[in-house]
Amino acid sequence: MKLINVGYGNMVAAGRIIAVIGPESAPVKRMIQIARDSEHLIDATAGRRTRAVLVLDDGHTVLSALQPETISARVSDSERNPAEALF
Repeated sequence: MKLINVGYGNMVAAGRIIAVIGPESAPVKRMIQIARDSEHLIDATAGRRTRAVLVLDDGHTVLSALQPETISARVSDSERNPAEALF
């Protein structure tokens, strides 16, 4: 199992990520609120501004303070070089 650092020491299994999206649109804000209400929201922002929303294959939603491009690059790097995926 490859883990991706989504900021501030928080990790997510790379194989479980379906989408990495920005949080600014109304549908995404609704999705976050629905996940919060159904207790499927994981807040990994450490109190900072949400910059990326990760949708997992089990229905959970993860909030991250990192840019979507940064997370995407880490997922891509983990696929190319699994030994460095944790950093």
